[in-house]
Amino acid sequence: MASEAVGRLSILRDPRLWLALAAGPLACLGLAGAGFARWSVGATIAPVSLIIVILVYPVVEEWLFRGELQPWIARKLAWALGPLSAANLVTSALFTALHLLFHPPGWALAVFLPSLVFGYFRDATGGLAAPMLLHGFYNACFFVLLLPA
Repeated sequence: MASEAVGRLSILRDPRLWLALAAGPLACLGLAGAGFARWSVGATIAPVSLIIVILVYPVVEEWLFRGELQPWIARKLAWALGPLSAANLVTSALFTALHLLFHPPGWALAVFLPSLVFGYFRDATGGLAAPMLLHGFYNACFFVLLLPA
């Protein structure tokens, strides 16, 4: 059991994870700079909302999409497009489509690339720790730093 915990923490030594983590704030800068979002300086976010967006949604969504759906699709589709598995591409398309139900189209479509990153780490590590960590951090960056324009 202790060796499993150490194995899960080994992802923290992966430079790809650190690059992926750095992409969150950089994407915020890009979205704000391009006029797709504005800085939320001075905006008040309820603590309960932050907990839901940063902890609950990432855990539930990653368990469902990367923990259940992506492996199921991987058993049906074995091809890849470079480092992206077919299962990751299909799962990310479905993840984006679901967001279209609850968010403005531009914001919903903006989850496609992060979803590919989450799925890549699911494929690379075989676990959900990295996708959950990235999803929570990305949500924190977007929902704390930005508001839709």
